[in-house]
Amino acid sequence: MPIAEDLLDHLERPRGRGRCPEDASTGAAGGAACGDLIRISIAIAPDSPEGRIEDAGFEARGCGATVAAGSAAVSLLRGTPLLRAARIGAGEIAQELGGLSVGKRHAAELAADALHRALGHAARSRAHLSPVAGRTLVAMSGGVDSAVAALLVSRGGAQAVAVTLELWSDPENDGDLSCCSAQAVRSARELAHRMGMPHLSIDLRAEFRAGVVDPWLDDQTAGLTPNPCVRCNGSVRLDAMLELADRLGSGSLATGHYARVHEGPLLRTAADERKDQSYVLSALAPESLARLEFPLGEMRKPQVRELAREAGLEVAGRRDSQDLCFLAGTRQAAFLERHAGLGTRSGPIIDSQGAVLGEHRGAQVFTVGQRHGLGIGGTDPLYVLGTDARANTVTVGPRRELLARAVAVREVTLHRDSGCVDGVRWRSHGRRFACRLADRLAAGRYARVSVDLDQAAERTAPGQLACLYAGELVVGYGTVAA
Repeated sequence: MPIAEDLLDHLERPRGRGRCPEDASTGAAGGAACGDLIRISIAIAPDSPEGRIEDAGFEARGCGATVAAGSAAVSLLRGTPLLRAARIGAGEIAQELGGLSVGKRHAAELAADALHRALGHAARSRAHLSPVAGRTLVAMSGGVDSAVAALLVSRGGAQAVAVTLELWSDPENDGDLSCCSAQAVRSARELAHRMGMPHLSIDLRAEFRAGVVDPWLDDQTAGLTPNPCVRCNGSVRLDAMLELADRLGSGSLATGHYARVHEGPLLRTAADERKDQSYVLSALAPESLARLEFPLGEMRKPQVRELAREAGLEVAGRRDSQDLCFLAGTRQAAFLERHAGLGTRSGPIIDSQGAVLGEHRGAQVFTVGQRHGLGIGGTDPLYVLGTDARANTVTVGPRRELLARAVAVREVTLHRDSGCVDGVRWRSHGRRFACRLADRLAAGRYARVSVDLDQAAERTAPGQLACLYAGELVVGYGTVAA
């Protein structure tokens, strides 16, 4: 089969090969798995209000198609404003080469991956675009919720710019099940481009590891059961996207979360109580919340899927992710062993009086309230009452010993006077319990407070977040104490 004229031209006269502009942002893709590797470097013109790419270059090794794809990407980039460059994908690179066969399409996809990693770095570190009224950054994971959120932003007349975060990379994970893997980033980019939106991806793997995964591993090692999604939303993921919004001249960030914003600003629970995500957003700072939009807050999940189907979005029927993103396709016990050295370590299962009832293979895989997996026979069901990481014990007992009328909460933030608190939730989609705070406290931060429950309830594991409500409003949060 003859080589296309455009492809041959880029093979014989590759544009920008071996060039790396001064103060460049560089992105790479490929490597050992496929044998092809490409690096693309770009430089944004200083003080350009549109982030014009004034120079670009590339390096490539592997097949000829990879070299040609790098050359085509550089040709498309030079002189292009940042957000126009963010519309370039594998299809545009292949078109610049006169079309590519199925076997060579991989080269265009690698070039697009490298290009967008370079664009993401440039957007975070070099860009200072002029503010544009109505420009809205939209967090896009590649799932149906974020896609419909982006759709609604566009239909509302705003200029939607999609962004996807690459948070975790682990060969043991199933990248297709994760919302933040390299595969998810590519899928989200292709979806955004089909919806006519520029797309940027940000590599936050180092920040995510340091700010979310490592603290989660430390807590697990200490025998706590934290919720990493709260930490991620509160201090890593959304903050990074709001900072990017500033650099792109956007005043707001829209996400596919099911939540609402009340004046104040305060979080308000979603109209669809079964999908409500106010719990995992509760640690957001008020100044961040003031810039957030939740287009799905008044909707129910079936409506969201129907909108996606009507718009012809192929993600309309995609199932929701269930695991923590860094556990996708991986058992928690295996992850803890690989990343924290918490492997099999047999120890006693005891009752509240210290009598040994059985043996476990690692206290870290048990949590307060757990009933299954104990391996202990008997007529009455037993529940985990507590774990002791240092002694490597798991304490169990009947349900009545699990019940409590008060919960100690540490590191508490109150957005309103404690007198308004009437509910607490300590699991993301768990029951909300009627309560009041033991002491009358003004808005502020407190080392420790006691939450008194109207009725006895099953205790939760230390380390979980306690979200405090006043009706539909989130008015505070803290961490369940041991």
